[in-house]
Amino acid sequence: MSGLKTRPTRKSAEKLIRELEHPVRSRDAAILLALFSEITGCKPVVWGDSIIGFGRYHYRQRSGLAASWPITGFSVRKHNLTIYIMPGFDPFTELLDRLGKYKTARSCLYINKLADVDIGVFEQLIGASVELMQQRYRCD
Repeated sequence: MSGLKTRPTRKSAEKLIRELEHPVRSRDAAILLALFSEITGCKPVVWGDSIIGFGRYHYRQRSGLAASWPITGFSVRKHNLTIYIMPGFDPFTELLDRLGKYKTARSCLYINKLADVDIGVFEQLIGASVELMQQRYRCD
């Protein structure tokens, strides 16, 4: 394998969100765009077809190849919002206990809609995740 298939594009995050057909997902995505921009201080970058990433960290794959990926971000899927918490969830159990309704898998937090979670706790989770990534990796 010559590297990651999902790469940064020149697509507009705002346009991607405007083109969403589901009104609740579109509204939630616009809120997430503003929230992630404020928390990270980074401009959004669309990775692949649907990931809106913020910041970038650099690491080595198991194969030894250098790779980059967003520090955090989100994607609007058909059935949920997928939030990327790259350090995983073990460091954030106290926040997760207070978050609300969600599911997790590896580094993905799945939320049906923002109304299902405590937005203040959600903001703390994103901020803590970004801070931990910046401690662990070389980030831009």
